[in-house]
Amino acid sequence: MVAVKQEAQDMIRNLPDNCTYEDIQYHLYVVEKIKNGISRAQKGEVSSHQDAKKRMAKWLLS
Repeated sequence: MVAVKQEAQDMIRNLPDNCTYEDIQYHLYVVEKIKNGISRAQKGEVSSHQDAKKRMAKWLLS
């Protein structure tokens, strides 16, 4: 497993030279959310497609 600090440095290195602090924060946030989602999926903490549709129905039918 790559150390978090090294992973962050690699991510920042790949951003354009004119990126902002906000850009860096956003990319760190996205990476963290993806890693958390993968971890939860590996633990079996997932919802079925049908459950997701039920949960989203109130937002999609408005």
